[in-house]
Amino acid sequence: MNDVSTPIAPVPRISIQAFCEQTDTHHIMSAAQADRRMSKCHMKIHMGGAAAAVDAYRDAPTPNLIVIESSGEKSVLIEQLEELSNLCDSGTKVIVIGRVNDILLYRELIARGISEYIVHPFNSASFVRSVSELYAAPGSRLVGRVIAVTGSKGGVGASTVAHNLAWTMARTLDQPTVIVDMDLPFGTAGLDFNQDPPQGIADAIFANDRLDANYVERLMSRCSDKLSIMAAPATLDRQYDLGEDAFEQVIDLLRGTAPFIVLDVPHGWSGWKRRTLVSADDVLLVAGPDLASLRNAKNIFDALKPARANDSRPKILMNGVGMLKRPEISVSDFARAIEVELTGIIPHDTKLFGTAANNGQMIGEIDQSSKIAESFVDLVRSMTGRSEVRRAKKNMFTPLMAKLGRKSAS
Repeated sequence: MNDVSTPIAPVPRISIQAFCEQTDTHHIMSAAQADRRMSKCHMKIHMGGAAAAVDAYRDAPTPNLIVIESSGEKSVLIEQLEELSNLCDSGTKVIVIGRVNDILLYRELIARGISEYIVHPFNSASFVRSVSELYAAPGSRLVGRVIAVTGSKGGVGASTVAHNLAWTMARTLDQPTVIVDMDLPFGTAGLDFNQDPPQGIADAIFANDRLDANYVERLMSRCSDKLSIMAAPATLDRQYDLGEDAFEQVIDLLRGTAPFIVLDVPHGWSGWKRRTLVSADDVLLVAGPDLASLRNAKNIFDALKPARANDSRPKILMNGVGMLKRPEISVSDFARAIEVELTGIIPHDTKLFGTAANNGQMIGEIDQSSKIAESFVDLVRSMTGRSEVRRAKKNMFTPLMAKLGRKSAS
C-alpha cells in the first residue's frame, strides 16, 4: 500500500515499453500497467531484457520511456545501453531494473543519461511512483492528496460530511484545502459556506482550451485563509451529460494548488463518477444505518476493488446513527456484513446539524467542543494519517472571531 502522506501524481499520456528478464518482474510490470495512475499510458511488456530492446528498435521508433531489466555483468549492461542510446529518439527516457545495490553502478548509469535505476525487490506502486516523478512538471513539487467523499445512497449526509471534513482539515492541520462540489445541478457547498460565487467547477469543466492552473485558481472562492471551494452552479438552466473524463484535467490541476483536495461526489453511478472514485487517493463512503446503505456500500466496494489494487480500501463512515424510534442496523452488524472496520460514527443530532445548515456554518463553528466536532477531528486524523492534528480550545471570543473571519474572506 502507499504511504498516506505521499500521494502519487497520475502519469501523463506517454508510451512505455518494458523488457523483462524474470517472470516476477513481468508480474510487477503488469500490476503497474493496471494501476489507476497509469490509465493514460500506453504500455507494452516484453521478455528478453536489454538485448531484446536493442533488437526491437533497430528499425522502429522508440517510445517515451523504455524500461530494461538486466541481471548480467556490469560491462555487458553498459555495452547494451551504449548500443541502445544510438537507437533512441530524442526525448526517450530509460529506466534500468537490476538486482545489484551498487552506488557506483547507479552513478555511472545516471552519468550516461539513464533516468533511474531501480533495485529488486520493488513493487508496482514504487515503480509507478518512479515513473510519475520522472514526468512531473518542472518546478512542481506539490502533489495534493485527493479525497473523494460520496454517499452509499441519497440523503445520508455525504455533502455535509465532506464540507465539515475539509473545514476541519484546513483548520486543524493549518494546510490549504480545496472543496470541489461535483453535484452541478444541486450542489450545496455554496449554501453550507454562505457563499455565492459567480464562477466555479462548471466553468472549469467547460473551459476547453482555456483551462490551466491560473484559470483554476481564479475559479475558487475563498472561505478562509486556508479553505477554498469550487462551487457548483446549482441551477437547472442546462443539462449536465458529462463524459467519463469530464473532471480529470481539473483534478490534475488542483493537485498542484493545495495539499488536500476534498471532492464532494453526488450519489449515483456513471462513468465520470466511477472514474473519479477510482482515481482518488482515498475514498470515504458515507452510509446510513439501513439495509439500502449496506447493500450499496458493499456493491461500491466490490466495484472499486479491481481498479484500486495498489490502494487502501475505501473507508466508511456511519452517519446519523441513533435517530429516536427509527429501526437501525447496528454498527457492529453493519461492519461485520461489509467486512471492514468503520472509520467513524456520527450520531444523529437534528438541532446541531440543522442550525449549522441554516446559518451556513460548520459544526466546529457552532459548537467546537461537541462530540460531533471532535469526531470530525478524528476523521481528519484517520483520512490523512497525521498524528499532529490539533484540537482548538474554545473561548468566549471563538464565535465572534469565526464570524469576522468569514466576512473578511468573502
